[in-house]
Amino acid sequence: MRNRSSLGSCLDVLAILAVILCPSISRGGESDGVDFFEKKIRPVLVKECYACHSSESKKLKGGLRLDTRAEMLAGGDSGPALVPGKPEESLILEALRYDGVEMPPKGKLSAAVVADFEHWIKDGAQDPRTGRTRSSRGGIDIEAGRKFWAYQPPRHREPPNVVDVAWPRSEIDRFVLAKLEAKGIKPARDASKRDLIRRLSFDLLGLPPTTEEVEAFEKDESSDAVERLVDRWLGSPHFGERWGRHWLDVVRFAESLTLRGFVLKNTWRYRDYVIDAFNADLPYDQFLREQVAGDLLPYEDLEDQRRKQIAPYFLVLGDTNLEEQDKRQLRMDVVDEQLDTIGKAFLAQTIGCARCHDHKFDPIPTRDYYALAGIFRNVKTLEHANVSMILEKPLPASPEAEAELVEQERSEAALEARIKEEKAKPGAVSSLDRRGPILAGDLPGIVVDDLQATRVGTWKASQFSGSYIGDGYLHDMNEGRGEKSLTFHPELPEAGQYEIWLAYSAGDNRASDVPVTILSADGEKIVHLDQRGRPSVHGRFASLGQFRFEKNGQGYVLVSNDVKRGHVVVDAVVFVPVAKLKEASRLAKASKVDELTEELKRLRTWGPKREQILSVKEEAEIADSPIHIRGSVHNLGEVVPRGFLRVASVEGTPAFAKGESGRRELADWLCDRANPLTARVIVNRVWGWLFGEGLVGSTDNFGTTGDLPSHPELLDELAVRFMEDGWSIKTLVRRIVLSRAYQLSTEAEPDAQASAPEPRFLSRRMRRRLDAESIRDAILSVSGQLRSEMKGPGYPRDLAADYGFDKVDARRSVYAPVLRNALPELFATFDFADPGMVVGRRNVSTVAPQALFLLNHPFIVEQSGLSASRLLEQAGMDDEGRLTRAFRLALGRPPTDPERQLARRFLGSEPKVGDWALLFQALFASIDFRYVN
Repeated sequence: MRNRSSLGSCLDVLAILAVILCPSISRGGESDGVDFFEKKIRPVLVKECYACHSSESKKLKGGLRLDTRAEMLAGGDSGPALVPGKPEESLILEALRYDGVEMPPKGKLSAAVVADFEHWIKDGAQDPRTGRTRSSRGGIDIEAGRKFWAYQPPRHREPPNVVDVAWPRSEIDRFVLAKLEAKGIKPARDASKRDLIRRLSFDLLGLPPTTEEVEAFEKDESSDAVERLVDRWLGSPHFGERWGRHWLDVVRFAESLTLRGFVLKNTWRYRDYVIDAFNADLPYDQFLREQVAGDLLPYEDLEDQRRKQIAPYFLVLGDTNLEEQDKRQLRMDVVDEQLDTIGKAFLAQTIGCARCHDHKFDPIPTRDYYALAGIFRNVKTLEHANVSMILEKPLPASPEAEAELVEQERSEAALEARIKEEKAKPGAVSSLDRRGPILAGDLPGIVVDDLQATRVGTWKASQFSGSYIGDGYLHDMNEGRGEKSLTFHPELPEAGQYEIWLAYSAGDNRASDVPVTILSADGEKIVHLDQRGRPSVHGRFASLGQFRFEKNGQGYVLVSNDVKRGHVVVDAVVFVPVAKLKEASRLAKASKVDELTEELKRLRTWGPKREQILSVKEEAEIADSPIHIRGSVHNLGEVVPRGFLRVASVEGTPAFAKGESGRRELADWLCDRANPLTARVIVNRVWGWLFGEGLVGSTDNFGTTGDLPSHPELLDELAVRFMEDGWSIKTLVRRIVLSRAYQLSTEAEPDAQASAPEPRFLSRRMRRRLDAESIRDAILSVSGQLRSEMKGPGYPRDLAADYGFDKVDARRSVYAPVLRNALPELFATFDFADPGMVVGRRNVSTVAPQALFLLNHPFIVEQSGLSASRLLEQAGMDDEGRLTRAFRLALGRPPTDPERQLARRFLGSEPKVGDWALLFQALFASIDFRYVN
């Protein structure tokens, strides 16, 4: 038996080795930084700064130009405007903060904008502006732009001749080998069967193969063993779970907004739609059509109709600032986010860069941006209010379900009418039951209003709900959780028993566990209050119970915001003498109204409900969009007819159906075989998801600032074949994984050129680290805890705000809630996709916190213990057999001789369950668990 100290040393060594032996990789960050600049920084510079500080300024101020990164670094009369990585030394941030110099002079920008600049500078101030600018007055030569490789339609390419004719297994291999032979590079040998099945399993399913599958595959000597394995796994429902998650990265899938942690209701329906689409091998062109315009397309049956209503959820997944008070600005911000996503996700084009001016690098004029924007300006996404809300629509129901829903709605309407009639009767409802403000003097008992309470922390006064005591109520702004409180000290005229009523306004975004401390003559008691539901006493108050108080004693009621999530709202506290409760009841009696209201509540709770989705619909009035000069909604120019990117279009101006936005026509253009981008982009994504990097490294940018393809002819041939195969993702995946290039070993041949750029030219496979979901799912598989249930929500249906939410069940990680303010710690640690951006290729890093997570996190410790228990439950196995089984479960292979000797020494002669648990933890922390050959 090993003691904990020596074991800790063993694990520490493993953690250090994991960091040292595994190459430190960080990919994708540069692209993310440029995206942040284009979305958050450049528009502000153009709108707020260029008038005085650019080459277009009539009179340059302070000798400072902000047109390019180099000019910002050089600065003006006062010195450098920008010091990357050092916000406090960057004069531009000082000016935006109005700390000394005040820019822009017309008024300080919002705190959010200043925070964006601070974040940008702190992260290195990435900026693609190199000075190769083109004036918007000079225009863009579309015909010249079409000469760039990405804007030329893909065409069939004859596979090249190769010297080693025996090596290729497919046309893909001939393209790859020809490039290697031209470079004088020798390809690696084939991967071992054990490495290949593990690679295929994680790539196709996102799960490790079972020990039985590995053993059977290693023994299968038939020539079609790989093909049969691939076909079986392509037909597995786990394929959709794995590949659907890839797509969710691309479409910035999330289930909440950063703002206030608002939960986007029923977003799981879109996630399930994506998984189903990949499992059914829905043709990719149809997949795109449905997400852009599914609600406008014809349908065959109810299931088809529901699917096409859910698909456009894609358009509302952006991290929208619903509190923006300039609703014209908000409308165009939503349009811009939709265009930016469609541009990068479907076309690998940075369309959003043309919002304020002609694209500086690619042949995308501002006119083309507003031709596309005109389509989405005709799409209603929001219901505007002080805090706007995303449009909600009911899902179609079957005739039987529709009949039940109609009857339910009829019953609710009848009850509402009866309640209205009762309330209209004289004396039926007291002032306490009526909505609206009431005076403290109209309440029974002793009232302590919120303005009289002792405050700790910052509370915000509000009258938003419309119903309150006195002048309003207070809320904690959903900030500083556990740092704020309100204490109500009553001035009681006499000792006795009092019932305490706490007034608050209910809401879905309220906290469900507000702690209220009552100090009375009987001592201290804590009551937890759920503020989501309607208060039980006259719809205004929650009764906290009855307590004995001394006359003008030391009693109080203290309300804290020490809650898990949600807003804490507090109005008045009323101390009602128990002896006068009947009098108070007579004062506020509304028995018939209360009875009917309770009946209505029960009916709504237990009756059938319409299934709802967040979605979009066509605007009532259809119109083209004017150009917004410098991107400003308040400075409009020429009206531009709706259309598409001219550089990627063969025909002229399209005809749009009367009375529609143009989304159907946009979907047709996106999926037209003549479109040079759509097929290439998804083929490149699929290649990247299988190899770790696409044939075009910049998967979200096929523009002139992106990477050139390493194998342009292969990319063309795959794109054309993809379309000829009916836009089938599964057929494309099968073609790639059955190639010899995919099945190569990660070990280079001994006599291969040491300096050869192997990853780009595919001379061997690169070792790849598992993504966050595969790490978690693999651990749950080893422990036997992974649940197979598919679909459905991953969080409670009544969840209103995401702050502090940390409940993730043991299903596949694709079903874990993607909450923008509460990502699971494992996801954040292992480079989960930023849910606010299009992510075609995730960042891949190796940093110390990952090793620390695997050594210390409760999830890892718990699953290690469960893995050990599972191992020991298997009968008929000695410790030597258990050791082999542990390695096979975790790593897909038996231990090597040195590993076996080390493990034996560690376990000792009589290992207990805790020793086996720590062995599993060491295996989970090992490189061979986290990486795939």
